[in-house]
Amino acid sequence: MWKKIIRSYDYSLIAAFFLLCLFGLMMVYSASSVTAVQRYEVASDYFYNKQKIHIMIASFFFIVAAIFPYKAYKNSKFLFFMVAGIVALLGILSFYGTISNNARSWIRIGGFSLQPSEFAKLVIIIYMSAIYAKKQKYINSFNKGVTPPVILLVFLCMIIASEPDFGTAFIIFLIGCTIIISSGMKFKSMWKLVVLGMMAALILSPLILYKKDDIFTEGKMSRINGYLDPFEHQEGDGYQLVNSYLAIGSGGVLGRGLGQSVQKLGYLPEPHTDFIISVISEELGVFGVTIVVGGLCFIVLRGIYIAIKCRDPFGTMMAVGIASMIAIQSAINLGGVTGLIPITGVPLPFISYGGSSLILLAISLGILVNISMFAKYEQLYKK
Repeated sequence: MWKKIIRSYDYSLIAAFFLLCLFGLMMVYSASSVTAVQRYEVASDYFYNKQKIHIMIASFFFIVAAIFPYKAYKNSKFLFFMVAGIVALLGILSFYGTISNNARSWIRIGGFSLQPSEFAKLVIIIYMSAIYAKKQKYINSFNKGVTPPVILLVFLCMIIASEPDFGTAFIIFLIGCTIIISSGMKFKSMWKLVVLGMMAALILSPLILYKKDDIFTEGKMSRINGYLDPFEHQEGDGYQLVNSYLAIGSGGVLGRGLGQSVQKLGYLPEPHTDFIISVISEELGVFGVTIVVGGLCFIVLRGIYIAIKCRDPFGTMMAVGIASMIAIQSAINLGGVTGLIPITGVPLPFISYGGSSLILLAISLGILVNISMFAKYEQLYKK
């Protein structure tokens, strides 16, 4: 039996995870070495060493999630404690959260930092997939089947938006929408949700206008101004985007060479986090960008393929949710650094520096690998 299980694992997906992490580690060192010394006054390999620890922790959770049977996540007690835990963590942020990039989204204890909103993404994937899988018989009953998971989705999005972290709240909302679409719900039921959402927006519009100064802060509006006309504001709001353009444009096909980026020498703020793809483009050119985008596309498409092959509604919806999370986050990051959308501060999956995001992605991908293993095992050996 164990031999059959081992043969059923998707080793291409496992390889994609580790290769992207290692490629990201290499680029974190290249992108952060100057910033570490000049801005933070630490050793040039400071962020590289911390990211190595992040990858080791993430790899452990990836392996555990890949082995642990995904169907156990559907347990009612597990769902309750999982949801209660994330709500409690988000609640703690209101009192003890640390402000970073104008958002109270971090909990710092000693030298350890945690961003609960990152893990809210996986919570909403597991919870909505589990509830809709259990409600398949009456999935189109608006009161019993449709609305309960949507209530939690909206509640979590509102809490995270109040930090304020609109980028993460928007990602979670879109992830929830993809799970609803893949739940087997009829178009009529989904249309009712759209109408209900529009009505809620109209009801809340006076409150939004009243709180507009708190919602549309100077920091938020600066990102909009920088997006609309970066060269007009290149000394201020458009500074990041203009330097991102310069990095991307100067890379060409093969790039300047690994470690030879000019924009990371103090011109491009935080080159190892949100704008790491700009440094990759400058140093490794189209070739380097293709490695990253190709790897991310492979994982997303593989996730969709696993969802199609899985016979279990719970596994199907979780696979769709995980694939959509990686796709949406990648699109928002790449859209921001290329000026297609305003900059949101969303990291590039598996590549950008950061612990919370990488651990969350590792657990999610581990679950996807486990779903793939069960789907293949049942297809080959349980006919």
